[in-house]
Amino acid sequence: MSILIDQPSLSTSPKGNEPLSRGLVSLLAVSTGVSAASIYYSQPLLEVIGRSLHERASSLTLIPTLTQMGYAAGILLLAPLGDRHNRKRVILTKGSLLVLALLLASLAQSSAMMLVASFLVGVTATVAQDLVPAAATLAPEASRGKIVGKVMTGLLLGILLSRVVSGAVAEALGWRSMFVLAAVAMSGVLLAIWRKVPEFVSTTELPYRKLMASLGQLWLQHRRLRYAAMSQGLLALAFSAFWSTLAILLGNAPYHLGTATVGAFGLAGAAGALAAPLAGSIADRRGSGVVTKLGSSLVAVSFALMALIHLPSLPLQLAFLAVLTVVFDLGVQAALIAHQTIIYSIDPQSRSRLNAILLFGVFVGMSAGSGAAGLLIGKFGWNAVPVLGAVSGLGAWLLRWRADQGDVVADPQPCPAT
Repeated sequence: MSILIDQPSLSTSPKGNEPLSRGLVSLLAVSTGVSAASIYYSQPLLEVIGRSLHERASSLTLIPTLTQMGYAAGILLLAPLGDRHNRKRVILTKGSLLVLALLLASLAQSSAMMLVASFLVGVTATVAQDLVPAAATLAPEASRGKIVGKVMTGLLLGILLSRVVSGAVAEALGWRSMFVLAAVAMSGVLLAIWRKVPEFVSTTELPYRKLMASLGQLWLQHRRLRYAAMSQGLLALAFSAFWSTLAILLGNAPYHLGTATVGAFGLAGAAGALAAPLAGSIADRRGSGVVTKLGSSLVAVSFALMALIHLPSLPLQLAFLAVLTVVFDLGVQAALIAHQTIIYSIDPQSRSRLNAILLFGVFVGMSAGSGAAGLLIGKFGWNAVPVLGAVSGLGAWLLRWRADQGDVVADPQPCPAT
């Protein structure tokens, strides 16, 4: 990690006084979306990757599982580096490693090589979580929430539209081409970041070991943080269980749909993501706890309906599935925005680390969701996946209800930032 080390400073501003232009905000949003999309390109492609590598598609559910595990590890171990080092250098280093990991995936000749590449893609795609705090640091205080919201919209659209792009590209050019094009896109945004994004200085002098130790201190000190991470983790479990297995459902009988059609379901998810920022205004008026419980309810009800209702014709089944996809994605994203609002209010000096803890919980949940869904499909068929989603959504709601019961108890004093 020596290439990342800079002389520490306690300033919270970037070097120089460059204005945060609309173009720079757009660059950060696009870069965040391109980075985050890398985690999900494989999900609509499991069927075709399985045929190419002579593996059963159900056994390749380990690909999204290991990608999510890599992302969770990267969030926990690498995201705090943005507080300690020049964040621009962190972004460029991790982004370059992401390009190499994507190219490795495009060259995979065996399932083992693909699994290794998938894990590395997950670890390095955490560059997305360096770009969001970069936007927060560059933004004027008066418009920080609006600018971070725009960058987060880029991230959410990157996640959800990645499936659309992946399915279409794989059908036209083959699945390997998708990973090559992803590496090219990432290289392009890195070049723009190198030229347009100003330098940063660190916000803490804590050495890496103490920086990591402070994560545990924050977890133990702040009850609201623990409930937010666990609740959003359960919602992420439901989210991942669905998206990591949708290609298997739609690619087989009775649907027999191609990768482009499977990927197009990402448009339904994108509709939910675009509506989710409205949750912020509701949280301002009614409180974040209301939004988190509403989001959890939408997830639980959507998956319950998915499991219980079976319409007679295939077109009606697909339309019903698309509508429920919009609703549960809206619930997941609304809850995420509300949970971020909750944790950012805990300790302004530790926001990067608080965010790392929340997102670590999210991607542990995602890893568990894709892994559990693969096991359930093998034993009970795909109909077990919405049951898992409904139970997870209900569990998240119960955690939020329990958290709200204890909100009269104040958290301890913030963990020291330096």
